[in-house]
Amino acid sequence: MKKGTLFLISFIIWFLLVWPFDPAAKSFQWQSIIVGILISFLVAILFGETFTESPHKFYGIKRYFWAFMYIPVFFWEMVKANFDVMYRVLHPAMPIKPGIVKVKTVLKSKSGITALCNSITLTPGTLTVDVTSDGYLYIHWINVKSKDVEKASQIIVGRFERILTKIFE
Repeated sequence: MKKGTLFLISFIIWFLLVWPFDPAAKSFQWQSIIVGILISFLVAILFGETFTESPHKFYGIKRYFWAFMYIPVFFWEMVKANFDVMYRVLHPAMPIKPGIVKVKTVLKSKSGITALCNSITLTPGTLTVDVTSDGYLYIHWINVKSKDVEKASQIIVGRFERILTKIFE
């Protein structure tokens, strides 16, 4: 199942990137499609076992809807964080209070936790430092607003976790 899912995803991504349709002839470039199938098959054979623990989750259509909805949420949070960091850098008093805080996540899957950590790290002003096996993340925060685990979790993790739970869990 893992290899089949990886093959399918690889081929779809390859097809969308290459788009082997010739609009002038109004036909597909079959030699290009055959190469895509062969490469996708090779990728599935080589990396199929390390791909994912739950390949059946890739067939849930609702997950793709929520993944699409996550893009503007992440973009908005990133823009807000950029302006916040810019304000702190340009302010003469440089109002920062850096520190490492412990936050809790409800995500259980490795893919979900990875997506959350990447979202936190890609948002300016925060950086994921460590992840524990019991669902805690250690985050370096440019302006610590709370050292309480629940409050810090709501501020840092809550903005992403709501949608990531629908995608990965």
